[in-house]
Amino acid sequence: MDPNKIDKETQEKIQMLQIYEQNFQSILMQKQTFQVELNETEKALEELKDSKDDVFKIIGNIIIKTNKQKLEEESKKKKELLSLRLKSIEKQEEELTKELEKIRQEVMAKLNVPEK
Repeated sequence: MDPNKIDKETQEKIQMLQIYEQNFQSILMQKQTFQVELNETEKALEELKDSKDDVFKIIGNIIIKTNKQKLEEESKKKKELLSLRLKSIEKQEEELTKELEKIRQEVMAKLNVPEK
């Protein structure tokens, strides 16, 4: 279809679709970052269970000796926070997916493109 023959409303929907797709990619990147950090935190908690009293924590470029119980509490709080953030991101992802599909169907219908 000739791009010059697309009505203004459809052009705006196509632009919206592109913006939503960029937002979707951003959300996926955030989700992946949180998932990696959550996995690392869960692994650290597993290692803490098996460790004796001497545990160490990395802060910036240094490693310091710290209290095992305190580090476990910090790690559990971090895990909880990451889980909440991940759930929030997943909800955004779900809502954006629905909106993307809705706009995509509207654009396809305007352009008379048969759905797959």
